[in-house]
Amino acid sequence: MLNQPITNQIEALHSDSISAERKTILQPLIDFVQQKVSNNDTINLNFICTHNSRRSHLSQVWAQTMASYFDIKNVFCYSGGTEATALFPVVATTLQNTGFQIERLSNGSNPIYSIKYSKNAHPIIGFSKTFDDEFNPTSVFAAIMTCSSADKGCPFIGGAEKRIPITYEDPKAFDNTPQQLEKYNERSLQIATELKYVFSNITI
Repeated sequence: MLNQPITNQIEALHSDSISAERKTILQPLIDFVQQKVSNNDTINLNFICTHNSRRSHLSQVWAQTMASYFDIKNVFCYSGGTEATALFPVVATTLQNTGFQIERLSNGSNPIYSIKYSKNAHPIIGFSKTFDDEFNPTSVFAAIMTCSSADKGCPFIGGAEKRIPITYEDPKAFDNTPQQLEKYNERSLQIATELKYVFSNITI
């Protein structure tokens, strides 16, 4: 069972806010997940952006959460970058404000976080890494490109059986401004809404 604040947030999300153009962009991910579910295969999703610091983490966390919410089994979500930096702290704060249990497991320049959406589910391990890091799958996964620079700058993802561009505007543009928390939450909820739409269209 998901943490109640997260369940409340998911139930408040409405797919009618998603444009027809965005739904077309999301369709290849729906098709990929549906094919895997229909074949009773494991579903590996690796969300990729340039620095693995913001959008890719939000996408990884929400995808794993939506799979649990819709009771879709054997979904394993990962994230990576074309380079490793650090999970931006405001991302952790944004998720915590939504109801995720966040625990910082290590310090240093690239800290590791435990991110839990349910008391009994295995935590998501959040830290910045390259998409081909040993922590991530090396084959039989979908590479979901969450930023346009990674999508353009990394045309080939080794081991990916499908490459799906689903790009988002970077909330980094609002860092150190009065709108920072608002804009990070806005981006998080956009990603959550679109991934709710994806997983709600899966037949199990």
